[in-house]
Amino acid sequence: MGRRLDRQAADDLTAEVFLAAFRKRETFDPGRGRVRPWLYGLASNVIAVHRRAEARRLAALQRGAGTDHDREPGHEDRVVTRVDAGSAQGRLAAGLRALPDGDRDVLLLSALGELSHEEVAQALDIPYGTVGSRLNRVRRKLCTALGGVNPLHGGSDG
Repeated sequence: MGRRLDRQAADDLTAEVFLAAFRKRETFDPGRGRVRPWLYGLASNVIAVHRRAEARRLAALQRGAGTDHDREPGHEDRVVTRVDAGSAQGRLAAGLRALPDGDRDVLLLSALGELSHEEVAQALDIPYGTVGSRLNRVRRKLCTALGGVNPLHGGSDG
């Protein structure tokens, strides 16, 4: 979560995840896999609550890309600064905001959580093949949103 949020928000949401894990500890089945994907699944649910505010921030970034230079930088600005998208930040924000929740979850668990396809499938309780399909769809959508630049490779191969 620390890669997507400022430290305070990440700490707060992480605490919520571990509280949820404690409350649901009886539902964890070691026979289904490791605890890490289970925790990421819980984290995805906690982040879903946080998603509405994030979508509003991305919309504000899209509207304000390249403007509002006189205002004080906020959390949104710090997040965007971390994303090395240069002049494409507005388009990238719009592309991320336009993704269906399930696609965005798969992307973020893969890219930021560094989970394997199998672990993402387990965390989100979806079939393994769905993970690959969603990642492929996300790549195409973001490539289109960025004007043909593949966000996963930095090159043009949309």
